[in-house]
Amino acid sequence: MEHFVAHTPRILAFSGSLRAASFNKQLVQVAAAGARAAGAQVNVIDLKQYPLPVFDEDLEREQGLPATARQLKDLFLAHDGLLIASPEYNSSVSAALKNMIDWVSRPVKDEPPLGCFVNKTAAILAASPGALGGLRGLVTLRSILGNIRVLVIPDQIAIPKAYEVFNPDGSMKDPKQQQSVQQIGATLASVIQRLRTT
Repeated sequence: MEHFVAHTPRILAFSGSLRAASFNKQLVQVAAAGARAAGAQVNVIDLKQYPLPVFDEDLEREQGLPATARQLKDLFLAHDGLLIASPEYNSSVSAALKNMIDWVSRPVKDEPPLGCFVNKTAAILAASPGALGGLRGLVTLRSILGNIRVLVIPDQIAIPKAYEVFNPDGSMKDPKQQQSVQQIGATLASVIQRLRTT
């Protein structure tokens, strides 16, 4: 008889926005709560705490990998999954998010190519003041992640008119909407657990 050992999913959660009052920072917290309720260990970080120069191979060659990029690479390597709330800037992802991905993807000695992304599972979501809720940016993000060998779950959510959505404590005014966002986190945890259980 086979014995299966359940794996506790480890999820790194963050927003692609640097703004302190970002709707997406609030949104990722709601989704993270859903992942935790489903049994995951969730580490929510703020990209503003990991400032990076604009990616430049000349800079990389002259000065090496920035210390904050190394810290982010270590965080990615230590987690099974990614929970990303991505703002939409001009119909795409934020420069901060794309720049971070570019730095974290850089090869280093004794690390396999794209070692921070291969075999990772991700869930993506967005909130925006606009009517589409950041949906166009999610299309771009899904493409980027898929091309660097991240498995992105089909479930996603885009929240329009985000300025009307959140309570002062960060919860969502509509309980059904909050449940839907939390379910994204829970689904991510469940998929990781199934993939990693042996």
